[in-house]
Amino acid sequence: MKTRYTVALSMIAGAALGGAAIQSLHAQAKPPVYLVTEITVTNLDAYTKEYAPLAQASIKKAGGKLLAAGQKVTSLEGAPPAPRIAIQQWDSLEKLQAWRNGAEYKDARKIGDKYAKFRAFAVEGLPQ
Repeated sequence: MKTRYTVALSMIAGAALGGAAIQSLHAQAKPPVYLVTEITVTNLDAYTKEYAPLAQASIKKAGGKLLAAGQKVTSLEGAPPAPRIAIQQWDSLEKLQAWRNGAEYKDARKIGDKYAKFRAFAVEGLPQ
């Protein structure tokens, strides 16, 4: 009889520990951060040839993901804020800021600033 109680208590303790571990893992999962950039391009040819490849390469190298970019912006309500929009996904705000403050992006941005005006916003995603 004692063996049964020991086995039963061990199973209950194991289930409780497993549940606590799963809850802890869910609590640690952070939602992604999205960077939305409004871009007004003054020289599209130079922008796409000189700046865009450098910026896109630096995003990928730093761990970001370019989700959308382009001039095909459809306004559903009101006027779009800029003719070109880019949306990126990052694991955290810290990674996004490290990329923006890094030498590779700063060098690319010097070129981009010659051909466009930028406005950028970071938005934390919702937990899934």
